[in-house]
Amino acid sequence: MKKLFLIIGFLGLSPIFAQQNDIDITPQNSWLKAGLTASIPIGDANDISSFNLGLDLRAQYLFNPNFAIGLASGYSHFFGKDGFDDFGVIPAAGFARYYFTPSGLFLGADLGYGFLTNVDNNSGGLYVNPQIGYHNRDWNIYAFYQNTFAENDVYLQNVGVGVTYNIRFK
Repeated sequence: MKKLFLIIGFLGLSPIFAQQNDIDITPQNSWLKAGLTASIPIGDANDISSFNLGLDLRAQYLFNPNFAIGLASGYSHFFGKDGFDDFGVIPAAGFARYYFTPSGLFLGADLGYGFLTNVDNNSGGLYVNPQIGYHNRDWNIYAFYQNTFAENDVYLQNVGVGVTYNIRFK
C-alpha cells in the first residue's frame, strides 16, 4: 500500500514535467537550499529517541512566482534513549511548495522514500514531510511534521522547526 502511494505521487508530478519541454534554469527561478532542522520525536519514535537534529538539502525550480517543485534530501539523526542506539533517516523525495507572496507565507510537502541508517532488518519506507513557514529572497523558516512509514509497522514521526538558506546560481 505504501509503495502504491509513492508511485501515485511520482506519477502525479509527471504531467508537470511533461508540459515543460524547454526548461530554462536561471538564478531567478532555480536555486539550492541548505539548512538545519531540530525536532522532537512523537508517537512510537518518542519511546526510543529523545531528540532529532537534521540537515535539509533541496534543489528547487520555480515555475511561476507562486509554485515550485524540486528534489529534497538530507539527514535526520535520532538520538537514542533508554538503551536504544542512535539511528537516522535519509530522505530521497520530491517536493512541491506554494508561495502566497514573493516574501511571506508558504505551504509545502515532501513525498518520497526514507532510508533508515543503523537499524537492523528495516531499510525504510514512505517518507512524508508537510511544512508551513515564512520565506524571503534568501531564507526559509518553517515548522514541519515528518513521518517515515518504515517496514514492520514502524512509524518514525517528529515535529520541529527548520531553517534553510537559498544558494542562487550565478
